[in-house]
Amino acid sequence: MSTLRGRVAGLPDWDRCAVMGVVNVTPDSFSDGGEWFDTELAVKHGLDLVAQGADLVDVGGESTRPGAARVDEAEELRRVVPVVRELSAAGAVVSVDTMRASVAEQAVAAGARLVNDVSAGGADPAMIPVVAASRVPFVVMHWRGQSIDMNNRAVYGDVVREVVDELGQSMERAVSGGIDPERIVIDPGLGFAKQAGHDLALVAQLARLRALGRPLLVAASRKRFLGRVLAGGAGAAPPPARERDAATAAVSAIVAREGAWAVRVHEVRASADAVRVARAVEAATAPADDVSGTTANATGAV
Repeated sequence: MSTLRGRVAGLPDWDRCAVMGVVNVTPDSFSDGGEWFDTELAVKHGLDLVAQGADLVDVGGESTRPGAARVDEAEELRRVVPVVRELSAAGAVVSVDTMRASVAEQAVAAGARLVNDVSAGGADPAMIPVVAASRVPFVVMHWRGQSIDMNNRAVYGDVVREVVDELGQSMERAVSGGIDPERIVIDPGLGFAKQAGHDLALVAQLARLRALGRPLLVAASRKRFLGRVLAGGAGAAPPPARERDAATAAVSAIVAREGAWAVRVHEVRASADAVRVARAVEAATAPADDVSGTTANATGAV
């Protein structure tokens, strides 16, 4: 499975699914409600995530939860750039989560090594040229429009086929705009213009996304579809976002085993453990006679 993950030029080559920890420098995140809005607290949180096993830290200053309004450019810069600078100076591999070319450009200058744009360059026509000039990796996520009305766009015939087709078109725009294809990561955009059934279908059929030929980032952490799964019966209330971390880790294990390049999560430790277990299972490829011998010994011991 490890060969399916692929490599991203400009980033370390991890021997397993990587873990991207989330630092929301926002007052209105669906998952943590502004807990890391202060610069100093955000930096400390990012370093804590690294200590817990995060391979990358994704810093964002604008909420993309369903219904969220956009923050202005000056405020996003104020929130993001100092956190990126301090985390990078401390040795963290930092990603910047932004739809604005100006924020991406200044974050890269401050040390960010990856641009994670949920709009894949669709929100700001200057984004692709800026990333191409910066020569950093770029996450191309499946996106159909801004958060304020994206739920109205969650209409599909075959969600996996349509997401693959639309991601392919976004990749072509990025490459034709000058971004090195070896620096592109794709993201199915779980929760963005999608209902719970759409998200589950995408997780179940990651192999169809791998046909695009680029490493996959899967961002399931604490999202609504997990709340729907955990709620059980129709009409039951889903648990709050913070009570979905075990379910998030379960998805991390599943997609790591299916060849995902990285998972993006809020609570790092459980997913860091999950991807390492997935890698250990993947590596357990002993010859059949060794396996049978192990089974016999285990049976005898019992």
